Amino acid sequence: MLMRTDPFREIDRLAEQLLGTNSRPAVMHMDAYRDGDYFYAAFDLPGVDPDSIDCTVERNVLTVRAQRRRPTGDNVELVAAERPMGTFSRQLFLSDTLDTDRLEAGYDHGVLTLRIPVAERAKPRRVAIATSGNGHRQIDA
Repeated sequence: MLMRTDPFREIDRLAEQLLGTNSRPAVMHMDAYRDGDYFYAAFDLPGVDPDSIDCTVERNVLTVRAQRRRPTGDNVELVAAERPMGTFSRQLFLSDTLDTDRLEAGYDHGVLTLRIPVAERAKPRRVAIATSGNGHRQIDA
């Protein structure tokens, strides 16, 4: 069994949750990358109930919100509370070159992964160039 020895630890823990520390920031960690014709954003949300995750896109702003709750009940006695709890939120400003109408989201093993296709207008394409003489040729745009 764990022993509680420091009466000020709860104050320190509350400050860490609100302000964060170097080892435990108060933000939702994320990786973002492009792979071919898709842009991916992966958010670390371990221990979050998938039903508490809210993902919205308004214009070019993507907002992800999630909530992690402590176990509650008549027989639950909190012995240690080191994991950050509460509502986490993160906003990304997306480029106009992404097709947010076709955004896909999945939650697996504590990671929320968003997959956003690159818009057709942003993909490389060939442009016909007229020449004098015998026709035309194409080059990459």
